[in-house]
Amino acid sequence: MSRALCPGSFDPPTNGHVDVIKRCLSIFDHVVVAIVANPSKSSLFDSQERTAMLEELFKDDLDRLEIHAFSGLLVDFARERNVDVIVKGLRAVSDFEYELQMAQMNESLAGINTLFLPTNPEYGYLSSSLVKEVARMGGSVEGLVPPMVAAALKERYA
Repeated sequence: MSRALCPGSFDPPTNGHVDVIKRCLSIFDHVVVAIVANPSKSSLFDSQERTAMLEELFKDDLDRLEIHAFSGLLVDFARERNVDVIVKGLRAVSDFEYELQMAQMNESLAGINTLFLPTNPEYGYLSSSLVKEVARMGGSVEGLVPPMVAAALKERYA
């Protein structure tokens, strides 16, 4: 059975995140979504809220998908979950430079390979940070995030 790990902050989950996770589900037998606690970023939604959003978005896939929040080294979490590969969505060359270093470090630390999955061009410009900025300024996030996430953003910034 092939098991993939999709890590990210998912603060909030965007349509780009959803697309990458769905594509992983079409490739791998089982997908673990890891909501990373990033101490260098302050989160708009706490890890429980992000977990709940992702569980609702993927409620029909929870037999093949698990969602966990964690802190610490990604490779330790990956080993605990017996994953075969880490999958990272790439939007641009700038993502690649950073993610390549992370992939090489993860391989060095734990022998876990990383698969880079180019994002769908429709979502290549999306980032959680940009979505939050648009929502904070009162702009429409329709088409950028799933409707339930748009509602959560609207409520948070009300």
